[in-house]
Amino acid sequence: MKILEPIQVGKITLKNRIMFTPLTTGYEERDGSIGEHSRNFYTRLAQGGVGYMVVGDVVPVMTVSPTPKLYMDSQIESFKKLTESVHQYGAKIALQIFHPDYDAEMVTKMVGETFALKAKAKALMEAKDPSYEQVAKEAAEKEKAAFGKLHYDMTHFVSEVSQEKLGDILEKIKACIVRAVKADVDVIEVHGDRLVGSLCSTILNHRTDNYGGSFENRTRFALQFVDAIKEADPDICIDYKLPIVTTDKDGNPIGKGGLFIDEAVELAKLLEKHGVNMIHVAQANHTGNMNDTIPAMGTREYGFMIEYTKKIKNAVAIPVSMVGRITTPEAGEALLEEGICDIVGFGRSLLTDPDIANKLAEGKADEIRKCIMCNKGCTDSISSRKFVSCVLNAENGYEYKRVITPAKNPRSIAVVGGGVAGLEAARVLTAKGHHVDLYEKSFKLGGQINLASVPPRKGEMNRILNFYENVLSKRDVTILLNHEFTKEDAKKYDTVINAVGAHNLVPRIPGIDLVNVINAWDVLAQKAVVFGHIAVCGGGLVGVETAEYLAEKGYSVSIIEMLPKIANGESSTILPTLMGNLKKASVDIHVSSKIKRMELNAVVVDVLDEKGNPTREERIECDFIVNALASAKNVLDLDGVENVKVLSVGDCSGARPSTIENAIKTAYDAANSVD
Repeated sequence: MKILEPIQVGKITLKNRIMFTPLTTGYEERDGSIGEHSRNFYTRLAQGGVGYMVVGDVVPVMTVSPTPKLYMDSQIESFKKLTESVHQYGAKIALQIFHPDYDAEMVTKMVGETFALKAKAKALMEAKDPSYEQVAKEAAEKEKAAFGKLHYDMTHFVSEVSQEKLGDILEKIKACIVRAVKADVDVIEVHGDRLVGSLCSTILNHRTDNYGGSFENRTRFALQFVDAIKEADPDICIDYKLPIVTTDKDGNPIGKGGLFIDEAVELAKLLEKHGVNMIHVAQANHTGNMNDTIPAMGTREYGFMIEYTKKIKNAVAIPVSMVGRITTPEAGEALLEEGICDIVGFGRSLLTDPDIANKLAEGKADEIRKCIMCNKGCTDSISSRKFVSCVLNAENGYEYKRVITPAKNPRSIAVVGGGVAGLEAARVLTAKGHHVDLYEKSFKLGGQINLASVPPRKGEMNRILNFYENVLSKRDVTILLNHEFTKEDAKKYDTVINAVGAHNLVPRIPGIDLVNVINAWDVLAQKAVVFGHIAVCGGGLVGVETAEYLAEKGYSVSIIEMLPKIANGESSTILPTLMGNLKKASVDIHVSSKIKRMELNAVVVDVLDEKGNPTREERIECDFIVNALASAKNVLDLDGVENVKVLSVGDCSGARPSTIENAIKTAYDAANSVD
């Protein structure tokens, strides 16, 4: 396969064409240095066969933002340990150097002053000195000002930063490169978005000096950035992340901090002349919605950067990499064979399965766990300042901490339930060396995945089931479909994994047993028929996705939710698309509405105020009512069965049903504990 072939980039050779693209992880230490958490993550990628990886968002100055930092010599050793660790597997590693969206040093100073003032105010208050109120007020004002700058839109800093400050930033970058070289870093990637891309941008850059206006002026800092790297070390390999402002189907621009394609092509040519060794083509940022750069399932077409990458590739002789919803290695191979790019960028896909390269080399492509692009563990974690993890891969974020260990006493283990939790338990148990008897009471594996994959955009979730079917078909598993697990069955085992899942709950609401009330799960399973105007009761994910599914089919739909908002728990990257679709379909949304009763042609609710108190009664007319109010865990009754250890996982393991991530992680941990 071409994707496994080596490629020469500048003076270095990448052992294959698989690239882990720059991604904020949150794994770094508090001072921004590389600790065990970060090191384990990148080492695991290298062990899995990745040829080239980029540590994202490395800052050459002190900043209060959680991001890797290399601004002082004491941090060099931590980066050197990282490079040594990944080099032992033949991988090459880059640092993506960027400057934050604000005056980092000023904000850091202001935050430091805030903490000092707060400490002073506390001491004065404890001493009963009345002046503490004034000091506390000053601290609050200073904090507000600091965080105001911290959360600037990039336009502000681009406009404010002086030419002298830009020169100072370049000097800090050069010092950072010297440190990176001492740490044996292989490549420096210029983060062509953020400050660099915003200065390049016709959308964000409104300057009138040498850094604004013409193409030459707007790209001046980008080229100075590259020149600064060359000055710091003439031999270091340089990658340049080139952000493209793309357009949607209606011709509207997507992204701000980058260049439209015609100018991007011209910049690519200049970058090559200035000594850049490869170009990484990516979507421009600064839209206010991370979904534009890291699109969730079904919100943007696969390989959406292809046409833009072709134009960059045709303009330069140096290697070009691309990223953008390339979910499978087969898709990457096609891009390489067609000459669209030279290196394929995988981000989320390598969180889901870091062993893509090794599995390809071993002829096990069908065993690659493929990303469903839900954005729940990765992108949402970035947005909420948590460390990155993958909902499908229990080991991601816990590299070398969560490890499948061989069983001390291999034997037959029963797994009851063929949903995600049961399938993951079976995978881990068989990897340990156990035989698994997998019991599923229906004729079909998959559990709730078979329902969750039905609503718009959600078909990509079927990749979960495809993975388990491929893997378990080669494992020591006996699958018993249409077999409800009994107490007699349980007596054959000393350990049972209980993964019986959950069901659509029918709460005690007057009228819920009427003939026109249908469970949401039955609607999604196409076991029930509804028509006319449909009131979906429950604005959680199941209810909202059911409503969207029905609206897409042309039905008139209302959503009724007791909370002040719908779709709590949905990824922030998917939410704009979801809400846009509901609006487009004229779905009627009733929030802060508590259901009193259901009738044959209406749902009667109490409209609640901000404190949750009823203000008035409202009648919502409808023909059918869909119950999506809640779900409840199923119970595996093994009372009276002795000497059997039961481990509950997934939806039936907690007080109430939870998420796919909970199903995967509880199943992984429980199965791995069975020695």
